[in-house]
Amino acid sequence: MYVCSCFGITEQQVRQHAESGACTPRQIAGACKAGTDCGSCVRKIQALLGRGACPRREALDPVVLTTAATTASAAASLPEPTAAEAA
Repeated sequence: MYVCSCFGITEQQVRQHAESGACTPRQIAGACKAGTDCGSCVRKIQALLGRGACPRREALDPVVLTTAATTASAAASLPEPTAAEAA
């Protein structure tokens, strides 16, 4: 069945892009242009992708994880500001 009639994209094609790592309608659009013309298929694409099917970006990107961990540990090691410094 066609999902995007503007570009002739089928449900099967959307599922294939999702299996290849596309987790959002924007990523599907980047892969095959579905949803970039009239936009009426975006909700269908969202339904096909489902919710919670993709891991969060931070879990996929080790640089973000490293940066977040470094920032959190640096913030934890800072002394609390005094009342005069906070004002």
